[in-house]
Amino acid sequence: MRKKTVVITGGAGFIGSHLCDRLLIEGFKVICIDNFITGTPNNIKHLLKNEALPRAIRRGGFFERNIESCFKAGRMSKNFRFIEQDVTKYINIKEKVDYVLHFASLASPEDYLKYPIPTLKSGSLGTHNALGLAKQKKAKFMLASTSEVYGDPLIHPQPESYWGNVNPVGVRGCYDESKRFAEALTMAYHRVHKIDTKIVRIFNTYGPRMKASDGRVVPNFIYQALHNKSLTVYGKGNQTRSFCYVDDLIEGIFRFMHCRINEPINLGNPNEFTILELAKLITQLTATKSKIIYKPLPEDDPKQRQPDISKAKNLLKWQPKIELKQGLEKTIHWFLGS
Repeated sequence: MRKKTVVITGGAGFIGSHLCDRLLIEGFKVICIDNFITGTPNNIKHLLKNEALPRAIRRGGFFERNIESCFKAGRMSKNFRFIEQDVTKYINIKEKVDYVLHFASLASPEDYLKYPIPTLKSGSLGTHNALGLAKQKKAKFMLASTSEVYGDPLIHPQPESYWGNVNPVGVRGCYDESKRFAEALTMAYHRVHKIDTKIVRIFNTYGPRMKASDGRVVPNFIYQALHNKSLTVYGKGNQTRSFCYVDDLIEGIFRFMHCRINEPINLGNPNEFTILELAKLITQLTATKSKIIYKPLPEDDPKQRQPDISKAKNLLKWQPKIELKQGLEKTIHWFLGS
């Protein structure tokens, strides 16, 4: 029987590469597209060998595996193909495609503030090309959107029905509006062309393969702590975030792929922490000598961010399982070995 084929744009990025791993283990053929503007070949080098990877083991309805042990043993997938390409250019795939997952994006503040125009092009032209491929192949389509579509929210926690509080001309507007446009375009293709589309609004996610220079708070703090540099907290550190470990997110994405739901769904961990609490926890886990210093808040930095995941719980039977301390320990261990 033919293996189902998934095209993942941004597949060499942080979340995209973990998604490649999961889908290969689940028995899919994966075509990864990336231009390495923010992704890295290191995230997928373990997939470029020509050997078979065993299927996933499922217990109690949840995915259980040790991906790293499979990779170290050399059991990589012959069902993985990489294409180096900018998704703002026409995507030409000759074979049959069953799913198109559009995860190409400059998602960290460090990146989208440095490359605002490529960020906007990825969300507009890139989404258009990925949707065009899904239309041509009669494939299911998933857009990786973001909690940033809610901006600096006036409603807390944020349900999918909330329209957001976004500054379109602020410095963060290049990312926020690229994703809001991408959502609008995705729904237009769903309504006009009857494509089976899905929009996943991803809240703060962390884990192995994040870049030390990512610009997001978890890798920033871990890098600073491991190098005995001062941990930089903006404002008083009272702003809140909710942190989801990457394995939990991938489980939610995988379930969303296989459901019949077309409206947006939040995926994230609803447990809320202040930035100062996170800084103190990381200093504790790393046993660093680093001090915490305070700097002014960046422009348009959200004061609160917490997902309402009621829809994911009800429709996907999903909720995160990994507590922040456990996830941070795994992430710190990866940073020490990378």
